[in-house]
Amino acid sequence: MVIVLVSIKSQLHSPMYFFLQQLSFVEFTFLTVVVPNMLRVIWLEGATISVSGCIAQAYVYCALGCTECHLLTVMSYDRYLAICQPLHYSTIMDTRIQNFLVIYCWVFGFLLTQITLNFLCQLYFCGSNIINHFFCDLAPFLQLTCSHKIDFQLMILIVAIPLMVIPFILVLISYSYVFITIIGISSAKGRKKTFSTCSSHLTVVTMYYGTLITIYMVPANGDTLTVNKLIAFLYIVVTPLFNPIIYCLRNQEMRAVMEKLIIVKDTQ
Repeated sequence: MVIVLVSIKSQLHSPMYFFLQQLSFVEFTFLTVVVPNMLRVIWLEGATISVSGCIAQAYVYCALGCTECHLLTVMSYDRYLAICQPLHYSTIMDTRIQNFLVIYCWVFGFLLTQITLNFLCQLYFCGSNIINHFFCDLAPFLQLTCSHKIDFQLMILIVAIPLMVIPFILVLISYSYVFITIIGISSAKGRKKTFSTCSSHLTVVTMYYGTLITIYMVPANGDTLTVNKLIAFLYIVVTPLFNPIIYCLRNQEMRAVMEKLIIVKDTQ
C-alpha cells in the first residue's frame, strides 16, 4: 500500500516518502526471504533445507538487514536536513542525491555482506544437522559447524562496524542535532509540529535497533535460544508489520491521501 500510494500520488513525491517507499520494499523482500519457509517449518513442525539453501537465506537475510540499517540512517539524515537546514534542504536533497543514496544502501549492504558469504561457504559440518530455529540465522547455523568459530565470529564483529554500528551512531548524531533544534523553537506548537515530522521515523528506528541489538547481544545457547527466537520473530515479522501502520497513522499527509481514496471509493 505504501509503495503504491507514494508512486501514484504527487503530494507524496518528496524525499521523505521516496525513502519510505524504499524501506517498505526492503521489508517486503525481507519478509519474502524468511516468512514462507518459517510458516512451512511451523506447519510441518520441522522441515529440511540444503546447506547451500541455508547459506543463501542467511546471506540475503543479512544483506537486506544491512540495507535497511543504511536506509534508516539516510532517512535520519533527511530529517536532519529538513529540520536543521530547511533553507538548503531542497538544494541538497535533490533527485540525483536521493537516487545515489538509495543505490548506495543496496549496493553497500549486499557487497559488504559478501564477506560473510565467503566465510560461510568455507565452513564444513559434522555431527547434528538440526538447526534449532525457524530460519537460517547465523548463530544457530554456526553451532552445527566443526570449523574454527572464533575467526568467523571475529569477522562478524568487524563487518558489523560499517554495516550496523556506524549507521546507528550516525542516526544518534542526526537526532541529537534534531532535538537541539526542536528545543530551540520558542513556541510549543512549533516544537510539536516539527517533532511530528520525525516521530514516525524515530519510532521505527527504536523498534528496529532495539530488537536487533537484543538478538545479537543475548547469547544464542541454552534457554536463551528460545528467547532469541521470540525476539527474532518480533524483528522479522512484527516490526515490518507495524512500520507501515506507524507511518500511515502518525503522518498527516499519508492519512489525508488514504482518506481521499476511501471517500472516492465510497462515492463510486
